Amino acid sequence: MITYEYPLSERIRTLLRLEDLFERVFYFAAKADPHEHHVALLNIFEILEVAGRADLKSDLLQELERQKQILDSLRDNPEISEEALETFLWEIDRTSGRLFQASGKVGQELRDNEWLMSIKQRTTIPGGMCEFDIPSYHYWLHLPDAQRRRDLEAWSAPFMPIREGIAIVLKLLRESGRTAREVAHQGVYQQMMAGRVAQMIRLRLDPALTCVPEVSANKYALNIRFTIQEGMQRPRAVEGDVEFELTFCNL
Repeated sequence: MITYEYPLSERIRTLLRLEDLFERVFYFAAKADPHEHHVALLNIFEILEVAGRADLKSDLLQELERQKQILDSLRDNPEISEEALETFLWEIDRTSGRLFQASGKVGQELRDNEWLMSIKQRTTIPGGMCEFDIPSYHYWLHLPDAQRRRDLEAWSAPFMPIREGIAIVLKLLRESGRTAREVAHQGVYQQMMAGRVAQMIRLRLDPALTCVPEVSANKYALNIRFTIQEGMQRPRAVEGDVEFELTFCNL
C-alpha cells in the first residue's frame, strides 16, 4: 500500500517537510560516496531554512506539553499499558527538556560558520559549486568518508531536539484517527466535513491501481480526484471506481 499524507494546516505542512528532509539527511550521510554526502549537506541547508521560523521551537514545546497533559489523564486506565504510557511520557519530558535547553535561533551554530555559509550561498547559483568555485569544499569532498560523516553529524546535531519533537507530534497525529474503507465512484470522492476538524488526511492506496489522488479540502468539504499519469502525457481522470483507505487525523 502507498500512503499519501495531506496536511490541512501550515504548521503540519512544515513538520512534514522537516521530517522528509531529516530522513534524506540521515540516508545520504550514512553512505560513503562524496556525491551522497553533497546531497546530505544540501538537505541540511534546507532544514536550516525551514527550521528558521522563530515560533517553531515554541510551537513544539506547547504541543508536547498539551499532549503530556492529555496522556497524564490516561493513568490508571485499564485499557492503557501503564509501562508504555510511562515510557512515552518520559520521551516527551526528555525531548521538551532538550528543546528548552537549545538556546537562541535554531541552527545558529551553522549560521555562524562562515565557511558553511559561503557554500550555502553558492547553492543558489545553478552549477555554482564546481571545484573551481569552492576549492576548499572540493578538498572536503576528498577527505576520508568517516571524517565527512563526523562533520555531517556535527552540523546536524543542533537540529536533533527539533527532529525528536517532530517525531513525537507526528506519531501522535498519525495514530489519532480511525481508518475507513471508501470508494471513489468514477474516480471522484467527496465528503462534507459537517463540523469535523482535521489537521491531516491520510490515504492508503494499492499501487496496483496505478492512479494518484489529488486532494483539496477546507472546513466544509473534502474532495479527492484520482488520475492516471501515462508517460509524458497530461494526467487523465480515472473512469472506474477506486477503493482506498481514508483517515482523518487530529491532535
